[in-house]
Amino acid sequence: MEKPRLSFWQIWNMSFGFFGIQFGFALQNANVSRIFETLGANIDDIPILWIAAPVTGLIIQPIIGHMSDRTWNKLGRRKPYFLTGAILASLALIIMPNSPALWVAAGMLWIMDASINISMEPFRAFVGDMLPSSQRTLGFSMQSFFIGTGAVIASALPYLMTNWFGISNVAPEGKIPDSVKFAFYIGAVVFFLSVLWTVLTSKEYSPEELEKFSEPSESAENGNYEERFVESKKLTRNGIIWFLSGLILYLIFYFEIYIDYGVALFLLGAASFGILQLLAGLLIKNDKKKNGFVVIINDLYNMPKTMVQLAYVQFFSWFALFSMWIYTTPAVTHHIYGATDTSSALYNEGANWVGVLMSVYNGFAALMAFVLIIMARKTSRKTVHAISLIFGGIGLLSFYFIKDPELLLVSELGIGLAWASILAMPYAILTGSLPQKKMGVYMGIFNFFIVIPQITAAAILGFFVRAVFAGEAIYALVLGGISMFLAAILVSFVHDKDNTK
Repeated sequence: MEKPRLSFWQIWNMSFGFFGIQFGFALQNANVSRIFETLGANIDDIPILWIAAPVTGLIIQPIIGHMSDRTWNKLGRRKPYFLTGAILASLALIIMPNSPALWVAAGMLWIMDASINISMEPFRAFVGDMLPSSQRTLGFSMQSFFIGTGAVIASALPYLMTNWFGISNVAPEGKIPDSVKFAFYIGAVVFFLSVLWTVLTSKEYSPEELEKFSEPSESAENGNYEERFVESKKLTRNGIIWFLSGLILYLIFYFEIYIDYGVALFLLGAASFGILQLLAGLLIKNDKKKNGFVVIINDLYNMPKTMVQLAYVQFFSWFALFSMWIYTTPAVTHHIYGATDTSSALYNEGANWVGVLMSVYNGFAALMAFVLIIMARKTSRKTVHAISLIFGGIGLLSFYFIKDPELLLVSELGIGLAWASILAMPYAILTGSLPQKKMGVYMGIFNFFIVIPQITAAAILGFFVRAVFAGEAIYALVLGGISMFLAAILVSFVHDKDNTK
């Protein structure tokens, strides 16, 4: 029996929480680099300060996905996690702009991103839980719409606070302007209320109801994930390879070349993944297969073919996005405005304009969310995604050539098209290849291929900007544009099981 089709407004209500999630996420993306620089961070230190966010997602999302797959209480299956994350993230948004020192701000970014991830991951699985295959593109596009509309307002808030309400946009050295503080306070309220709306207006299918629905994704291609465990010998062998490779490269860089915090974290992270595989192999050898940690590692090894193909596309797409989020503020303020003093009016004018730019790309993404559905029906989801990524790459590359800040608004249209597609098409393609009972954990694991490129960007971009690009942040955006083009090429290798549905 196929899941019943939901009405437009039912899908609207179940997606509305993403408005608040992205409201908080956009405030973070548009303002955290500014907060770090204001509190004394050097430009090449910003990526390593940002690395808290993807590392947190890497750890939190598969755990939350695994837990939510096995949860059922009075609130439901996914909704308890929506609400818990919303409460914690709202508190973090209030504290973040009041950070008295750089280390406090970095710590709050970690907490805020962990909280956002607790809310965000179950929302992706929620679409797979509630919608039949024929409505999943609409479901993820609805999320894209709310992501865009939430972000368009949030990104522009500091600008609006200054230019519409006369709230100060400057502050003494080392202090966060009131325009940013009030924007974060508003974000805290919006985040909580939006998620609460979804919790109160949307029902969830019980485990018994979900068991009745037959999905194509439960068939031969995927097999039975819970019973097909990886051999302990394979995990042990791979664990040794990962551990020794990471450790040896770390020692070579440390003693013979050069190492900074980003590269060190990247290489030691690879070694740590080796240790995790060794531990999983040992547990499987001792027949402790029901351990949640073992299940997650095992599911990682047993990913569906479509998920593996999409992983490469996601890597280059999100490397480009993370380059943009880290470096747009310094690139625009330095390369276009010619300002480096973070306490100057010119720097803060440029930083506010970055908020407007991010608002524009998010707004255009919201407008294009439903247009992409029509385009996908007439062509295919793969074609739409590839074209969108190409326009995104052009938009990022154009930052190097444009000198008039207002012309960057045109660049943001290409980025917005790519963003709308990135938020919808990979998930719509992926969901058709996943077994229903593993929807949460696989959505969490899929986040690895968003997080790993972010960690990579944070690990290497600081080094490149400092040592290769002489401190010119604009070249990080150029690399992002090239990465977006590579992602577009790799889309052609993806198998879309449900075609355009």
